[in-house]
Amino acid sequence: MNLYLRYFDRETLVTTVDEAIDFLANISEIGMDAVLEKDIRDYVASDVFYPKRYKIRPRVYFIIIKTDAANMQDFKDKKAVHSAPTLSVRERNAMPVVAKLNEERYGWYEGMLDFKRVLLVPGTGKFQYRDTRFVARVKAESGIDCYNRIVEHLQERVDERSQFPSAKGKNFKFTYLGMVK
Repeated sequence: MNLYLRYFDRETLVTTVDEAIDFLANISEIGMDAVLEKDIRDYVASDVFYPKRYKIRPRVYFIIIKTDAANMQDFKDKKAVHSAPTLSVRERNAMPVVAKLNEERYGWYEGMLDFKRVLLVPGTGKFQYRDTRFVARVKAESGIDCYNRIVEHLQERVDERSQFPSAKGKNFKFTYLGMVK
């Protein structure tokens, strides 16, 4: 496993965490200390493959990316993209909501959406918001695709002032039902 590091126009591909720390220590703006060094070592030792971003000052960061690329050109050409391993049901349930939403599994999903629907009050002619639950089964590629299809369907059929929750919130839930037959 190699590490790609970038700070503005300075970048490198190293093979060990010590080389990465040496690279960062040579950049005076970063201010390498024991806490930052420990955090970098912990990140490299972990099973996390997402890029890690470190804040130097407001709107200024450096990044570290774990990669299987043998050299910088392979990294730039994305020849060593790390593929996500297949997860067990227990591991999938422990994943954060955002990761579950973006996990691609083509098939049938059941999505449940609680949203604020604008309805006309018959006697007064005024409008009010009502909490409404909508449940649908859709063919989708991921949880976020299921959410987008449901919201798209509802936007065509309810008042445009209705309010839809975020896919990441507690008002949207989905279940993967299985493969498309």
